[in-house]
Amino acid sequence: MRPTRTIGIYLVSIIFLGICVITSLALGSKNIEFSQAINALLSSNDTSFATLVVRERIPRTIFSIIAGASLGVSGAIMQSITRNPIADPSILGVNTGASLFVVIGIAFFNINSPNQYIWIALAGAGITTIVVYGIASIGNGGMTPIKLALAGAATSAVLSSLVSAIILPRSDVMDTFRFWQVGSVSGATWESINLILPFIIIGLMISMASTPALNVLALGDDVASGLGVNVGIIRIICATSGVILSGATTAIAGPIGFIGLMIPHSVRLIFGSNLRGIVPMSAICGASLLIISDVLGRVIGSPGEIQVGIITAFLGAPILIIIARKAKVKAI
Repeated sequence: MRPTRTIGIYLVSIIFLGICVITSLALGSKNIEFSQAINALLSSNDTSFATLVVRERIPRTIFSIIAGASLGVSGAIMQSITRNPIADPSILGVNTGASLFVVIGIAFFNINSPNQYIWIALAGAGITTIVVYGIASIGNGGMTPIKLALAGAATSAVLSSLVSAIILPRSDVMDTFRFWQVGSVSGATWESINLILPFIIIGLMISMASTPALNVLALGDDVASGLGVNVGIIRIICATSGVILSGATTAIAGPIGFIGLMIPHSVRLIFGSNLRGIVPMSAICGASLLIISDVLGRVIGSPGEIQVGIITAFLGAPILIIIARKAKVKAI
């Protein structure tokens, strides 16, 4: 792809993200004029009602940007290391592992705040990933993308059963977990943003730094090894970044689906297999999609709201079907 076209795509995407941000600040159960939303951002002394409404929506919008970008990049990384174009972080059991540990925390340790969720969710995501990698490494040939995907699917099924076994006899746990499980950005606060931001920055830095090696890995394990890439180490490092990104986001927002699956696959139609373009564009498009989904949930469900995880499922499923019909899905 020519550099001028690449720059143009990035500029258009960033402008569209900016429009999504202003829309998120202006629309909701109480709609604000777009000009008022922009003035609220530029003026620090304005104390009008419209400005107060906009300022209340700023943490939610910023968290949507962070969460959407994290899920998009995490999906791109997981699809690359598994060489499965329709994979997402859940293929390693990340979301299910985080869910199980959150359920255990709610049921047995009375955990009920985002500050507590993040640590236990990250622990669950990390431990589950290690278990999945261990299972996939057993047998002849060591770990392969197919064995990794199968191990992740099997582990997720087992952990989902454990989640059900814990919450079904406990109605109070089911009520708390049910809201978290749907996926929502409505509970975002400056405190939760500051809490997950270091994890997100680390995860994004690792992901961006790994793109050259991932591009080589796309040529095949044997070729990558011949070119000096330590295939096992790269997969572990990239899986760790994916766990950090999706685990930290899941801890605060719950398991939001389809973004990590749909966004990287869509971006790949533009950039091909070049991870240097796919990873940053997945961040921009993931942020835009989550903001759009959140705005739609607020507008459609006004005066209440529909949780963003439900909207992403409704948006993601038909779009993914369209992509699958128009493009040949092949191994990366």
